[in-house]
Parts: sequence; structure tokens; C-alpha cells
Amino acid sequence: MSSDSSSSTSDGVLDDMIIAITQETINYLREEAQSSTSRNRQPALERDRLGAHERLMQDYFCENPLYDDVQFRRRFCMSRHFFLKISNDLEGEFPFFTQRESASHKVGFSGIQKCTTAIRQLAYDTTSDAWDEYLRMSSRMCRDSLENFYEGVIFLYGRRYLRMLTATDVLLLYEAHQRIHGFPRMLGSLDCTHWDWAV
Repeated sequence: MSSDSSSSTSDGVLDDMIIAITQETINYLREEAQSSTSRNRQPALERDRLGAHERLMQDYFCENPLYDDVQFRRRFCMSRHFFLKISNDLEGEFPFFTQRESASHKVGFSGIQKCTTAIRQLAYDTTSDAWDEYLRMSSRMCRDSLENFYEGVIFLYGRRYLRMLTATDVLLLYEAHQRIHGFPRMLGSLDCTHWDWAV
């Protein structure tokens, strides 16, 4: 009988020790998580997303934009019509490109803003944080926009426009290039040494 009572007492002590150690571990992990969160997290910048969207629309996409078609083509390396077609196609097919409200009731970036940062990064070969001042987008959002943009473009247009050229395609391009520029058999080449230049 005494051995039963001593074993139950030692089991009770062991249970208390396990509970105490477990509680200490939980407390330690909570403190560590809170301190690492406060160390690594920077306060969120209050970006004026809607204001940036309105500026972008006034500059390029309203009825009478600040910048004309020539300036648009120079800055985006494509026509305004083509840009809007890509933006609308992406917005219609991929939820990433639709403007949504976050859980904290902040209005997100528009599809046009996301396409603008992606195309500007491609056109100017810039880093993801280069457009923060104008578009009010974080570096991470710019990277996400670029990644979703190229995945979307490949998905939407890959079969038709991103395929290997056929022999017929090459002949048509040679013909068009010779007709427009006067250089025969010039496809993606800057080598004009075979051309007889007038002196």
C-alpha cells in the first residue's frame, strides 16, 4: 500500500514538473515571437494609393490626358490602346489584377497601376522599388505585379504570339522589312556590312 502511495506521489510530482516546463516553454515562445515581430516589422507606410491611381489616370488614361500618344508610346514602349487591351484582359482573367479591398478595409491597387509598374520595369530595366514615388507601390507589390504580369501574358497570349517562327513567318517578316526599310533579309540583325552604301 505504501509503495502505491509513493508511486502516485512521484507521478503527481512528475506531472507537475511537466506542466511547469511546458508552461515555461509556451511563455518563452510567445515572448520570442512578439520580440521578433517587433524587431523585424517596420511600420506600414501610409501610401496614397487612390491619389496615385488618379494621377496615373490624369497623366495617361483620361479623355484628355496630360501626355499624348507619342509620349505614351515612348514611355511604355507600346500604344495606349494595346496597353489597355492587355490590362483589361489580365483584369478579366486574373483576380490579382482586380482592385480589391483588404481585410483592414483599405482599397488596393488598380489593375492599371499593377500593369504600369510591370511594363515600366520591363521597358526601363529598373528595380522593383524605382516606381514607389509615382505609383505608391512597395517593392514587394511591384515584384508581385511583374511576376503575375508575365505569367498572365504567357497564359493569355503565349500560344499565338510567343511561339517559334515558322519558315512562312520569316519570309513574311523579311518581305515587310525590305518593303518598309529597304534592307533585304534583315531579321533582328544590325549587321549591314553586306549592303552597298551610296558614297
